[in-house]
Amino acid sequence: MRRKKKGIRSDEMNDRVKDSIFKAVEREPFAKKFALRLIELREGYSKVEMNFTPDMENFLGMAHGGALFALIDEAFETASNSHGTVAVALNMNITFVSPPTPKSRLIAEAQELSQTKRTASYDIKVFDEKRNLIAFCQALVYRKGEPLPFIENLYEEDKN
Repeated sequence: MRRKKKGIRSDEMNDRVKDSIFKAVEREPFAKKFALRLIELREGYSKVEMNFTPDMENFLGMAHGGALFALIDEAFETASNSHGTVAVALNMNITFVSPPTPKSRLIAEAQELSQTKRTASYDIKVFDEKRNLIAFCQALVYRKGEPLPFIENLYEEDKN
């Protein structure tokens, strides 16, 4: 549970967390490598996009599972850390349903299903721009209970 200090409204903290995560994804080297774009973020929910490009193909000419995993993992990472505290992956189980077509835009949506003090489970789905299901994932995080390190003064009292 997030601590609230006197003078900070919950929605202000949520905005600070959201803005900080968007900026962190923009700076993240791995996200840049795959051109992953964080599109939407709420507590326990995230939407991330990626264009499927030829350099993401395996030797069979299909989407490499690692490229799809990268998209899934970014949605999982942002959704699970959206509460403002550090969450790290414990387990991910991915099912690949159908290969995306070349040059398609892929969208991963992660939704929190349950949360305890120390764990949370997520449902993550990947669709193409026509809403064809490409893959789905069940994932579990360990919630460390520590503030995200890149959010400065998250719990500091409002000085205004």
